Amino acid sequence: MSVIYEKPILNDIEQMQHLVKPEVESGVILYRSDDEIAQNIRSYVVARDKEKIIGFCALHIFSKQLAEIRSIVVEKNHRGRGIGKKLINFLINEGKILSVESIFTLTYERDFFQKIGFKEIEKDKLPKQKIWADCIKCKYFPVCNEIAFIKQI
Repeated sequence: MSVIYEKPILNDIEQMQHLVKPEVESGVILYRSDDEIAQNIRSYVVARDKEKIIGFCALHIFSKQLAEIRSIVVEKNHRGRGIGKKLINFLINEGKILSVESIFTLTYERDFFQKIGFKEIEKDKLPKQKIWADCIKCKYFPVCNEIAFIKQI
């Protein structure tokens, strides 16, 4: 298996939506419309095995100092192979190029993010615009079991 990590193109949106659909349906990842993904296509990175997208995630910039890792998904039969870590590292490097100071995430995957150097923080330390722009759309809002993590880069 030869996985390539690269920026997606607009024609990849259909594959991305298909890959993330089970996670959206289970409430693990927030739904993003095709138009929303298209508008933010430059924030995504995909993991591609030949022509098939087997994983992706996005880096959303909040301020000059802070960004968020969001919508990370890896196809079930490709998990445990380091693909998620490589996706995150791709975006951490992108954040460094942009001079972002810290990257946060909201997740249910405590062990995964701890292993790659993220530190757990209280959710009230997150930007308020995160809660009102994204979290309010979640079916679990306001009772959320996600864990907040941050990493200085």
